[in-house]
Amino acid sequence: MCFLSVGALLWPQGASAQLQPYRAEYALRLGTAVNAPRVGSAVQDLALTCEGWHLRRDVKGELALSATWKLNVASKLDGEEPVAGDSFRYRTMQIQNGAERETHGKVQRAGNEWKAEIVSPSGPAHSLLPSPTLMPVALIGRVIERLRSGPAAATFPALAFDAEGTGETFRIDVTPVSASTLRSRRPADKAVEVPGKSWAAQMSFTPGHKPDEKPLFTIRALVFDSGVLDRVTVDAPMATVTADLQSLEMRKPPTCPPSPVSAKGF
Repeated sequence: MCFLSVGALLWPQGASAQLQPYRAEYALRLGTAVNAPRVGSAVQDLALTCEGWHLRRDVKGELALSATWKLNVASKLDGEEPVAGDSFRYRTMQIQNGAERETHGKVQRAGNEWKAEIVSPSGPAHSLLPSPTLMPVALIGRVIERLRSGPAAATFPALAFDAEGTGETFRIDVTPVSASTLRSRRPADKAVEVPGKSWAAQMSFTPGHKPDEKPLFTIRALVFDSGVLDRVTVDAPMATVTADLQSLEMRKPPTCPPSPVSAKGF
């Protein structure tokens, strides 16, 4: 389910025009075979207002671990990230075989650090995150920015906030790859047209506090300059899961009044 967290890599002010609001639906399958069984679905909804981004993710899956034991899981994220990219408010819901776990929190930049306040069933927790840590929408923007700059600038590490997991950070190493290394689209899936330029990329995820360890998982995907992902393959030690775009609705950005500074002509 983690592929949407890419999702779901730094979003400076100049990168906002490259991202576009959209709603995308994906089919999740276990394995890379053409006839791999479908095990779930995912929706990413990225809305934009004059105040900032509103990110919603809804991932559902069912795994048959044995003839009599099935694992039903779901993950929901509802988050808000301002245009300035200096904070992130969110709420998550994790469900496993009917058992729910809700978490909500706020991450706010404070000088050279990020202050995180997270409330979970275990109680409230406060922590400091390193200055380079990126919030979810900012993460997508940085990946696009670097891929757009060409191969020499595209290979880089980044620290990203893990809102849907531990509430800590991942180190993400991004590397451009040949499009031929990505899976072909399954013949049974209808073609979904995604506008804009695209790049094939690989992303490796390692716990931020253990950057020298082996990655927990890697992702290969086709990354579009709108922020949309397709032909996603997640390789983890226990399984390989794929995600393929099933439908896409691109939305127009809002028309916002000029800021007080720009109105004065500065």
